[in-house]
Amino acid sequence: MTVVPDPDPIDVLREFVDRVVPYDPDPAAVPLASVEVRHRRATERFVLTPHLVRALAGALAGYRDPGDRGRCAQCGSRRLDDNLHCLDCGRLHGVLGEVIAARAVRVASADGAADGYSG
Repeated sequence: MTVVPDPDPIDVLREFVDRVVPYDPDPAAVPLASVEVRHRRATERFVLTPHLVRALAGALAGYRDPGDRGRCAQCGSRRLDDNLHCLDCGRLHGVLGEVIAARAVRVASADGAADGYSG
């Protein structure tokens, strides 16, 4: 099994800044903020210009977590596993989940007993 180490947050932010800074239309603009990142024994301070803040906001707005599988239609939880099974209420989503849910309704109803299926 290959273990991939977690990225260094200082390196990640430094690389982001290095990609964005060359395109700043006003590099002498008054900074809006600064961010200090501490990781292990290292500390680095990043000065955020308006251009860098817009780039960071755009990157964050466009980010979608690979674990985001939507919301549960029953309880609203965001905790759906790889099989679209809600970890909070147990509902199964997707095509298979809908088929199972429809079948359960038929079995539970009086019509379900009359259609020839047994539970």
